[in-house]
Amino acid sequence: MKSVLVLEDGTYFTGESFGRKGEAFGEIVFNTCMTGYQEVTTDPSYNGQIVAMTYPLIGNYGFNQLDNESYKPHIQGFIVSELCDYPSNWRCGMSADKYFETNNITGIKGIDTRALTQYIRKFGSMYGVISSECGNIDILMEKLKSEKERKRNLVMEVTTKIPVYKPGPGKRIVVMDFGVKNNIIRALQDRNCYICILPAFSTLDDIVKHDPEGILLSNGPGDPMDLLSVKNTVESLIGLKPIMGICLGHQLLGIALGGVTYKLKFGHHGGNHPVKDLRTGRCYITSQNHNYALEKDFSKDVTITHVNINDNTTEGFRHNTLPILSVQYHPEAAPGPQDSAYIFDEFMNLL
Repeated sequence: MKSVLVLEDGTYFTGESFGRKGEAFGEIVFNTCMTGYQEVTTDPSYNGQIVAMTYPLIGNYGFNQLDNESYKPHIQGFIVSELCDYPSNWRCGMSADKYFETNNITGIKGIDTRALTQYIRKFGSMYGVISSECGNIDILMEKLKSEKERKRNLVMEVTTKIPVYKPGPGKRIVVMDFGVKNNIIRALQDRNCYICILPAFSTLDDIVKHDPEGILLSNGPGDPMDLLSVKNTVESLIGLKPIMGICLGHQLLGIALGGVTYKLKFGHHGGNHPVKDLRTGRCYITSQNHNYALEKDFSKDVTITHVNINDNTTEGFRHNTLPILSVQYHPEAAPGPQDSAYIFDEFMNLL
């Protein structure tokens, strides 16, 4: 079945439909990972977005029950150049087309993803629609405009609604769930932590009553400035316990310390982003997924510890006097390189 991808400036690409037939609206971003497409689709940080994969062949090892990064896929739609019809892997339990159909995800294939990526790099990420129902660009533009104006609380859509506990013999950690990935939880379990996963809307009292030895602010979707009540909670935690921030949690922690965020032109999404640790001079290849970044030198109380080599954006900081560390990238990877798993060890040392 024919399908069309329309961007908010009127640019469109035609291709073929896969997965759920119908329409999907969201911000178009591109991901540069060569593998790990299942982890991408199930990353809660992509809630509200349509993901275009730059690697030309997707689905060649199928889907399974082990590689999910949350309880379900969160992407609004999926864009690929070629979707593999005959996956081959001993863990494969479902083909790509069946996976997207079962999970009600609308996709488009057979388009020039290289041209789409270059267009987004030039003009920035923008809202878009995938449709297998309507080929009239003017009608789709009207729908797109209306859908873009609809306000959503992306974090509250993906956060746990009740506390979840993962017992362990080690340190007691509260994870504030803004869209936490399973591999963050695994990284803490590998270090024997007792983990309390709390909803994003948890208050200071909710957190303190769990008597944590440390607090982790997780990744998640959307603009951190839409979460001012959460920012206030984070602000009240500063100085109370050791804190680690990842991705959205990093941005919220920075804002709570007096920082300001801004939107990147097309964000960082993929598993090949070089980040320099300014303390050692060493460069790490990192997994990233974010559209916003912290302004540099936002507080005299913190030291910037990591920067992105591609665009010199802030990728990490440490507080000068308090047990606080934070990184913009994903040290838990999944998908992506595991170079930066040492960050979790640094957090354990803070405790």
